[in-house]
Amino acid sequence: MIHINCPPKSRNPQSLNPINSLQNPSFPQSRMPSFLSKSFLRLPPKSLLFPMSTVAAAKSRLRGVVFDMDGTLTVPVIDFAAMYKAVLGDVEYKRIKAENPSGIDILHHIDSWTAEKQQEAYKIIADFEKQGLDRLQIMPGAAELCGFLDAKKIRRGLITRNVKDAVDLFHQRFGMMFSPALSREFRPYKPNPAPLLHICSTWDVQPNEVMMVGDSLKDDVACGKNAGALTCLLDENGRYGSQDFANLDLTPDFKVSSLIEVHSLLKSNFDLTP
Repeated sequence: MIHINCPPKSRNPQSLNPINSLQNPSFPQSRMPSFLSKSFLRLPPKSLLFPMSTVAAAKSRLRGVVFDMDGTLTVPVIDFAAMYKAVLGDVEYKRIKAENPSGIDILHHIDSWTAEKQQEAYKIIADFEKQGLDRLQIMPGAAELCGFLDAKKIRRGLITRNVKDAVDLFHQRFGMMFSPALSREFRPYKPNPAPLLHICSTWDVQPNEVMMVGDSLKDDVACGKNAGALTCLLDENGRYGSQDFANLDLTPDFKVSSLIEVHSLLKSNFDLTP
């Protein structure tokens, strides 16, 4: 993993209207000092490196962190490829996958079906999700990160495309409460910014004071970017590269390989004063 550290972009206060978007500021290029080579990957837009003077100027205030659940707070256990094939059929699955190499948005695809066909599809999805619940495991570093955020009095929220029963079981089994915790019963769901903007409104904070953390570029990072929030991509296995960012025109503000890395990332880049 390449390690580069740059500070977060300075952001102007943003209204909670999802149609608003942030303008990317322009910064001169600067060579990063060698002593930062072992820090965390900071992914600046358009490959511009932030000058060190920006680091010294001020750190952005962070008032909340919103997490994805499956594959972020919990170890991924659902075989999504098998689930998609069961819902779509082999031929349709291959066709849609070829048209969407970055991933299939099965929920969005199902929305265009008839009510009867949707009901059948959701039953298949529910069966796969129930199997996942039986094997639910906490992601390494999740409990420690939540404890760190609580100590700093930084709010914790959750947005998932899984069902409410899965969220309730997660809360009960691991004793880690997130509020608000929005499941796919909240519409529209990710990557639409509505759930993240709803959480910001509930907390009475601006989106640019919140970070969205998740393992999906097209769902979690897109949701955060669309809302005007900071974004952190959890990429445990190195599945994402610069080409993926270019294909989707999405570049996360930060990229980490584990939740354990987020502690130092937050301390290095943000004002965490309670």
